Amino acid sequence: MTDTDWLAAAFEQQRDHLRGVAYRLLGSMSDADDAVQDTWLRLTGADTSDVQNLGGWLTTVVARVSLNMLRSRRHRQEEPVGDTWPSATELAAQAAPAAGPGPAPAGLGGDPAEEAVLADSVGLALLVVLDTLTPSERLAFVLHDMFAMPFTEVGAVLGRSPEAARQLASRARRRVRGAPSPDRAADLGRQREVASAFLTAARGGDIADLVALLDADVTLTGDATASPVGRPLVLHGAATVARGAHAASSRAGSSQLALVNGEVGIVFAPAGHLQVVLRLTAGPDRKITAIDVIADPDRLRQLRLALLPD
Repeated sequence: MTDTDWLAAAFEQQRDHLRGVAYRLLGSMSDADDAVQDTWLRLTGADTSDVQNLGGWLTTVVARVSLNMLRSRRHRQEEPVGDTWPSATELAAQAAPAAGPGPAPAGLGGDPAEEAVLADSVGLALLVVLDTLTPSERLAFVLHDMFAMPFTEVGAVLGRSPEAARQLASRARRRVRGAPSPDRAADLGRQREVASAFLTAARGGDIADLVALLDADVTLTGDATASPVGRPLVLHGAATVARGAHAASSRAGSSQLALVNGEVGIVFAPAGHLQVVLRLTAGPDRKITAIDVIADPDRLRQLRLALLPD
């Protein structure tokens, strides 16, 4: 076995763990896959002859990569929507195994059921809270509280002292303890159920299925960029809104569930370029009462997004 073969085998043993760390830090499957891919590239270019604990070394690298991505995200005041941003979950059902050593190419996911389990293990409510933390707080909390990394190592990733890392984790922990209540978590679950049903109906192209999900007095609003006539759009009533959704059903196959400013919505980002976001409002009866269609670039840049598996 060559050194490259050995590294590839060792990396494969750590891949699920690394992906879990990156996902909990980044809140996006495709971003996590990008971080894991970057970690593999750094491994192949590094001298690891003196590394005693390869798993710990890889965890440190993927954490640093994820931290840089988080800081870049905050610097731009927007979620990254690069060329492979939506691909991990969009292509999961048809992704082929990686050819040769190293992780799967960026943009190819694993088993869709596995991705759903990974996302659900974090919980929508926790993702919402994590999104309110600073990158350093998020990293300190995730690495220490979720993966039991000592503060000496957390501090090394952050470039801070162990005590500073401890304080960051403590601040994050206080926010997490004030996380959404069980009622809020249940509400997010209901939002996800409604959004998923709407996306499925839109993909199916059946107006009757769409109408069944809409409140009789539902209102759809769209900004000028989203409107085919180039000016703000307002539609009222289940039948009218369903016809409008049906007219845009060609986008549904490339759309994805996402957290939009802490609420479950739908994003359309072909080839990774964010174009449209749907914010949905649903009543206790799980009927959609309002849909806000956002396509204006300035409005899109102000949104906080975290991709979710269907």
